[in-house]
Amino acid sequence: MKPRIHPVSRPVVFRDRAAGTAFLTRSTADSTRSVEWEDGHTYPVIDVEISSASHPFYTGNTRVVDTAGRVERFERRYGTRRTDTQS
Repeated sequence: MKPRIHPVSRPVVFRDRAAGTAFLTRSTADSTRSVEWEDGHTYPVIDVEISSASHPFYTGNTRVVDTAGRVERFERRYGTRRTDTQS
């Protein structure tokens, strides 16, 4: 690889907020926050909403999606459906 053109790869902790798990891996992502890991070292931490620990594809769990609630919320936000009476 050519020097000085690739981003720096470093150990980073990714913390899954949905599952409450964390894992240490290498990444080019950086963070201003840090956390002390199990080995006693301090690493940058990045909070993620979903990872393989909480994603339904990997866990085998399915989520129930309330489509009726979504429609009602849409209608409250943008108004009720308009019926077209013109022929």
